[in-house]
Amino acid sequence: MDGSRPWRVFLLGGLVALGVYVLLPYGPFRDAFYASVGLSGAAASFLVAARLRGTVGLAWALMGLGLVGTATGDLMWLYYDHIAGVDPFPSPADIAYLLQYPFVTAALLLLARHRRTPGDRGALLDSAIVTAGLLLPYWVLLIDPNIGGHESTFDQLVALAYPLADVVLLAGLVRLLSVSGARTPSFRLLTLAMVSLLTGDVIFISTEGAEVFGLPLGDAPFLMSYVLWGAAALHPSAQDLLSTSSDGVPSFTTRRLLTLMAVVLLAPGTMAAQLVSGFELSAWPVTITSAVLFVLVVARMSDLLHRLQDQARMLDEVARTDTLTGLPNRRTLDAQLAREYARAERDGTPLCLAMVDLDRFKLFNDTHGHQAGDLLLTGAATAWSLVLGGRDMLARYGGEEFVLVMPGREPADAEALLAAMRAATPQEQTFSAGLALWDGRERPSDLLHRADLALYAAKEAGRDRVVRASGSRPGPPSRART
Repeated sequence: MDGSRPWRVFLLGGLVALGVYVLLPYGPFRDAFYASVGLSGAAASFLVAARLRGTVGLAWALMGLGLVGTATGDLMWLYYDHIAGVDPFPSPADIAYLLQYPFVTAALLLLARHRRTPGDRGALLDSAIVTAGLLLPYWVLLIDPNIGGHESTFDQLVALAYPLADVVLLAGLVRLLSVSGARTPSFRLLTLAMVSLLTGDVIFISTEGAEVFGLPLGDAPFLMSYVLWGAAALHPSAQDLLSTSSDGVPSFTTRRLLTLMAVVLLAPGTMAAQLVSGFELSAWPVTITSAVLFVLVVARMSDLLHRLQDQARMLDEVARTDTLTGLPNRRTLDAQLAREYARAERDGTPLCLAMVDLDRFKLFNDTHGHQAGDLLLTGAATAWSLVLGGRDMLARYGGEEFVLVMPGREPADAEALLAAMRAATPQEQTFSAGLALWDGRERPSDLLHRADLALYAAKEAGRDRVVRASGSRPGPPSRART
């Protein structure tokens, strides 16, 4: 059978079953039919869990256990209502129903944990903001009205357990949606199943399970969630629930911004709605929610600020560094040379500069390939950097050319440093260098020009040597090896 066919068959069959259920008369057969749909979703989840194993398999197994819990509750409800003839609420059936929530929430959080990327603190704060914001209307509309409306404390606790369990499930779903990761068809079907389940709970709590026009329309969202659950499990992309997107850390998109803004406005919106409608104000819930949201929003702003600062530092590093060798680039060289000029002029200290060029680099590239040439450049940059002093700066000037700035060094000392660099050059390669000493008057560009002329003189003299520029207290050219 085509791998994409089972989930389509399950989805279509589930929709047909949903239509049949709504038309069935009240009785044990209808309740048994209802439970069978939930068990089919559990069977699909366990089937995929056995096939996939690992983290994804565990997540599907947990969701399957949740569906078994709710189906068991349905069967127990059938027994109490139609066989024992007692009120099913509250009863052990509620324990089975409530077991669904920790299992499913654990599965959602497990998936979220493995889908998240390093540095997703912002996504965690976003999920906390959304959960806290949605908790307020949930409290005002569903939880608060149910407080004190039952005969015993036990009945009260059981009644409150359902909306509170919904809040926990909602937190898990929001957390899963907030992290980065591929939005596969299975992921979308699973999300719709969770939304349908939460919608069913809201309708059931609001209507206390009453039928609409004599039809069990309030049960439709629950059945729909079971069908979507099974379809998500059977979809070929069910194995990819841990796949991360290429975007990495979730970006602060306009849609995310609008979502957070709408959620934050729920607190004042709730109070405004109560004022307009004349209902009793939920002063403390609104106050507490507003305070929590304020703290979370400030934390989110702080996270964004730190991320912007980190990105600014990274961009600054990229702007100042040569990508291949990791050495300072020409822009950084110009800035550092200007600073060293100012220091040398102020303190009266010497300033030497050398232009360094790898000998016959084009021939090396043509013989060994560009990748080998890149490795030579990076290897040379690393080896030379190890012999530099604390104030010396080696920068990549372009191609196979480098500039060495040596503040505080006399030409003889600079030549000794260049000799050490030549000895450290990897792969038995050589370089030529032109050395110039600042005369106390010339501009940085003139100093570079004199060093460049000396470099050409070294090349003309046979390479593998250092030549001092005119005006740099000339002496005999040094030669380390031939």
